[in-house]
Amino acid sequence: MPKKKEIDSKALIKAVESGLTRKKIMAQFGFKIPGQVTTYYLDALIEAGRARGIVGRPPKAAGKEETVKVSQRGSISVPKEIIERMGFKEGDRFQVGKTRAGIILKTK
Repeated sequence: MPKKKEIDSKALIKAVESGLTRKKIMAQFGFKIPGQVTTYYLDALIEAGRARGIVGRPPKAAGKEETVKVSQRGSISVPKEIIERMGFKEGDRFQVGKTRAGIILKTK
């Protein structure tokens, strides 16, 4: 991946807010493709604290993997330690779904 171009974030925000066309902004800042204007503008807004960044996936929960099994009645028991670590409490309800990777539990 090529190194990201260094630009004056404040100047880019000012250019966009002043109503300059994308073509003029591209020429002024040396962008080669229109998508760069959008990307750098959003980065500048985030840097200036005027927009929130997009949060990625949360990190995997720390702890050891545990194996559970389906009982004769078709129930799956999750160890209390995991329930407490996840912050669930008695009576919580879940939606169960199948994914390519296995199953997913979503709180209702």
